[in-house]
Amino acid sequence: MFDSSPEATIPTLSIEERKHRVIDEVRTTALRVGRDPTQIKILAVSKQKTVTDIRAMVNQGFRDFGESYVAEALPKLDSLASEGCTWHYVGVVQSNKTKRLAQHFDWVHSVDRIYIGRRLADSREEFSTKPLNICVQVNIDKEPTKAGVSVDQVPELVDQLKQFPQLQIRGLMAIPNPDAHPDATRNSFRQMRELFEKLQSKTSVRWDTLSMGMSGDYVIAIEEGATMIRIGTALFGPRI
Repeated sequence: MFDSSPEATIPTLSIEERKHRVIDEVRTTALRVGRDPTQIKILAVSKQKTVTDIRAMVNQGFRDFGESYVAEALPKLDSLASEGCTWHYVGVVQSNKTKRLAQHFDWVHSVDRIYIGRRLADSREEFSTKPLNICVQVNIDKEPTKAGVSVDQVPELVDQLKQFPQLQIRGLMAIPNPDAHPDATRNSFRQMRELFEKLQSKTSVRWDTLSMGMSGDYVIAIEEGATMIRIGTALFGPRI
C-alpha cells in the first residue's frame, strides 16, 4: 500500500497517473486475495473539489462521486447534470437536510437512525418513484464523537428501515478510527465483513454493498471484503 498523505508523491502526479495508480492497486490487491477486481467500485470523493476537478475525473471514466456537505454539493450536481453522474452522500445526515438529499442524491451512505430513514423516505416520495439507495452506517470502533449505529443495533435498524419502499437498503458503511494501528483497522474491517455476511444471509433485501476504505487504508479494506471504496486524496490530490 502506498502513502497517500500530502507529503507523498501522489500530488505531483497527473490526474491520469493517479487514476491508474489507484486502479492498479485495486486490481493487484483483489487478485492477490482471490477476488474479482470488477466487483470493487471506486467512489471518487469530491468534497472540497471544484466542478473543473470533477469534470477532469469524469473525463477519466469516473461517474460515481461522493460529497459530504449538501450546500457545497448542490451547485456541482447542477453544473454536471449532463454528465450522467451518480451522486453519493457520505457525510453526517442532518435532519434539516434530508429533503434535499432525497431530492438530489442517488445514494446516502450514512443512515444511522430510523428518524432519518423516515424523513428520507417521506421526501423521496415527493420527488421520485425510484428508491433512494442507502447504507446503514456502523460505528465499528465505538467512537463517542462519530456518527453510526452500534454493531448490536444494526439488525433492528435494518428491520425498521425495510418498512419504507422509497428506500433501497444496499448494505453497510463504516469509517474506522483513522488513528488506529493498521492491525486494529484490519480487525474493524473484518468485523464489518462478518456483520455484512451475517445480515446478508438473514435478509431478503439486496445486500451488495460494503462501503469501507479510504485513501489511507483501502488496500486493507479490499483484503477484508470491501465492495466499494471511497477515495479522495489518492485520486484528486490533497484538499487545500
